[in-house]
Amino acid sequence: MTKKRKSSPSFTKESEERAFWESEDSTPYLDWSKAKRARMPNLKPTTTAISLRLPVGLLDQIKIAANKRDVPYQSLIKAWLSEKLTRS
Repeated sequence: MTKKRKSSPSFTKESEERAFWESEDSTPYLDWSKAKRARMPNLKPTTTAISLRLPVGLLDQIKIAANKRDVPYQSLIKAWLSEKLTRS
């Protein structure tokens, strides 16, 4: 016997919907046993701009290393930081 599910309320703003789902359990609204994993390869992670002061010589060395690898220096810095964190 299948359990009757509640219908999701309608929202006029995304913020209303976000607030609703942050406070409500989705189990009465969805049958999670039928859920399938979704792949979204075109999504980009959210980024935040930061200000980082580096000595000029260090930044020059980073730019040279990035140029040798044919990548933007900021991308190289992100890759190095990520590698360091995954090794720790």
